[in-house]
Amino acid sequence: MARAHGLEADLAINGGPAAVTELESPSRPKVGVEEFLELADLWGFSPQALDAIRAATADEDLGNGPHLTRYYNPRPSKVVAFEQEAAQFLGAKHVLAVHSGTSALETAYVAAGIGPGCEVIVPGYTFFATAAAVVSAKAIPVVAEIDESLTIDPEDVAGKIGPNTKAIVPVHMLGTVCDMEPIMRLAEQHDLFVIEDVAQACGAEYHGKRCGTIGDIGCFSVSTYKYIGAGEAGLVVTDDEWLYTRAQNHHDTGACWRPDRYAKERKPGELFCGTNYRMSELEGAVNLVQFRQAPARLARNRQVYRSVISQLRPHEDIIPQQVRDLDGHVGNTLAFFAPDASHAEALAEAMRAEGVKCHVFAHGGARDWHIYKYWEHILERKSATPEGCPFTCPYYAGPLPEYAEDMCPKTLDLLSRGICVRLGEWWTENDCRQIATAVNKVLDAFHQGIEGADWHDITPDA
Repeated sequence: MARAHGLEADLAINGGPAAVTELESPSRPKVGVEEFLELADLWGFSPQALDAIRAATADEDLGNGPHLTRYYNPRPSKVVAFEQEAAQFLGAKHVLAVHSGTSALETAYVAAGIGPGCEVIVPGYTFFATAAAVVSAKAIPVVAEIDESLTIDPEDVAGKIGPNTKAIVPVHMLGTVCDMEPIMRLAEQHDLFVIEDVAQACGAEYHGKRCGTIGDIGCFSVSTYKYIGAGEAGLVVTDDEWLYTRAQNHHDTGACWRPDRYAKERKPGELFCGTNYRMSELEGAVNLVQFRQAPARLARNRQVYRSVISQLRPHEDIIPQQVRDLDGHVGNTLAFFAPDASHAEALAEAMRAEGVKCHVFAHGGARDWHIYKYWEHILERKSATPEGCPFTCPYYAGPLPEYAEDMCPKTLDLLSRGICVRLGEWWTENDCRQIATAVNKVLDAFHQGIEGADWHDITPDA
């Protein structure tokens, strides 16, 4: 290489003076007070409060400003703190925060090796994401009936296990736990994964164990629409270190989670093409507080539920929702079944007139994506591309499930005559008494009371 007249001696690397000494421009954080004020506005603070916040923070030296992603954060990560809080609350070894309940499901499916050629059994009553994430993982959903608990029916699951079945997905709906003992037995007999969907039952327990920690993997939605959570967030929970490792890879294909992100894989199956489902520090901070509040919130819900049902009178032809573990029930809803759909609508209308917030699950033919008959994406085997994968996958030995709107008649029947009453965690004893009085008033007008029995003494077989 040609040298420029011996000037290399002037280079700083050779002992000469550096050309750049000190830049005059001030250092300003990329994220500063204005972004913080937008958050304060989102919280609903008044203009006067916003002015006060601006005045109090205007002269703060924020340095480089906040780092809003969990990885390589110079400050203690709020997402990590959230994961630790959730692990302690749930009693789990490994908790991975992701950005939604749907991404938690897909991450869990991929971590378990569910993909082309696999079938996954899901209930006919759950939010569509439970089944949609199976298709996103390139597997085939098989839809099973629910029972009077409004959760997956183990007897129907047993009849739908086949040579392609890879997993069962019990969904703990409306704070009520699934019948996990027979589900776990079936999984053991057929060497299947159990992936719990706990989107609507965070904190629920089955025989003293938190839902989401009974099967191989638990998936949680921690969002605005759930009784614990705000914004959009999710959790993948497992005691299995290898499943946790694979879940980490899927949620962050950039491998920021690894000790050496650019190293060769430490074990076959550790590295593969994943995606980016990482949770932001903003969601981590908000939901860290939500989980700190979870035990007290759970206790309030359960107290309200017990107070209401203790005052309800059983009635002929009214079947309460089957709650298999009363102590483990979240308690944010009350559900029961009328003899038929039209009668359920009449009862719900009468209770609303009395001031009770309630609805029939399958009300008036509304297109509710919690009910399988409206999942035309699956019933019609829709795909993002004309090739039709996974329904046309050559690795799938088939035959494909016979999808139809009436394929789970028991599920449709239960939802058509099931009534849901929303309960409030902050209700006083007088509030509980008013709601119980209103429900009893309506049921008394339509049905004969049953003496000498408690609400949950009445079962489908009674």
